[in-house]
Amino acid sequence: MLDLSDLRVELGAHYDLSPDQKLADSMADIYARMDRVVSPPDWVVYAPYVKAINDLKKERNAAILAHNYMTPDIYHGISDVVGDSLQLAIEATKVEADVIVQAGVHFMAETSKILNPSKTVLMPDMEAGCSLASSITAEGIAEMRAKYPGAPVVTYVNTTAEVKAASDICCTSSNAAQIVAAMDSDTVIMTPDQYLAQNVAKQVPQKNVVWWEGSCIVHERYTAQDLREFREWNPGTRIIAHPECPPDVVNEADFSGSTSGIISYVETERPKKAMLVTECSMASNISDALPDVDFVGPCNMCPFMKKITLEKVLYSLHTMSTPVEVDPEVAEGARLAVQRMIDVSRKMGL
Repeated sequence: MLDLSDLRVELGAHYDLSPDQKLADSMADIYARMDRVVSPPDWVVYAPYVKAINDLKKERNAAILAHNYMTPDIYHGISDVVGDSLQLAIEATKVEADVIVQAGVHFMAETSKILNPSKTVLMPDMEAGCSLASSITAEGIAEMRAKYPGAPVVTYVNTTAEVKAASDICCTSSNAAQIVAAMDSDTVIMTPDQYLAQNVAKQVPQKNVVWWEGSCIVHERYTAQDLREFREWNPGTRIIAHPECPPDVVNEADFSGSTSGIISYVETERPKKAMLVTECSMASNISDALPDVDFVGPCNMCPFMKKITLEKVLYSLHTMSTPVEVDPEVAEGARLAVQRMIDVSRKMGL
């Protein structure tokens, strides 16, 4: 566990991180990307960290890859690449920087290292895990293979390197249905998200999709009744759900898609009011680009994603900690599964 007291002493010895109104004003172009959701007083606090990180990135020849669930100060203030799991995996193969800082959760950093074995990949907080990743092991994959002999294993990227290496191909929420449909088998095993698998099964009825019973602590908490009650309270709201939600929630929604799919849908449709049935930061990160859309309704926060902060990113770059390592033999198997996903996605134009 990071000792925040020691962290702050170390950073304070090298950087002036006190709130600075003049500095904040000089960085108005960056603030404009998030001023609907970040207050001016908060920006005065964030600005010194954003400047220090962006300066240090140049010194270290580093790039920051940030998931859509990062907070706006990270997403808009310091990130070089933003996106969902598929986008980050693809972009990780294109990064020219010597150092990658993963603003996301641990399995994403592992994926970046798997795809860039010669680069340094830093994880600002090693405790930023994932409920899905912790729900399945390589032994679990073996158990499913024994239960369904000959069936290919399609594994969600929200998993450890060991699980990826034990699988045939990876998928993300944006390409899961297409990946499953492309498998040369009547029965397809999906791990570890049971709800994504059930939603994919409806999209790909020609396949017998079987699944591991894992789930995401953010998306499993939504219920169809929640959505029905919200519609009654706020009629006319377009409800948009992530496919990690239970099938009855997805059925109740107006649209379901990956984080990138949700963004694309809102940008295209421009509903007057939208409720995003996913992680809280999604609406915050796209609201400034869509001032005509009123994002309303409840959301659930991912406690793992929120472990990544500006302070921890700065410390990670300053001390070059903590580097993510993957056993070479495991990495090779995982790389094959991830690369197959990327290759199939590119072939399909996803």
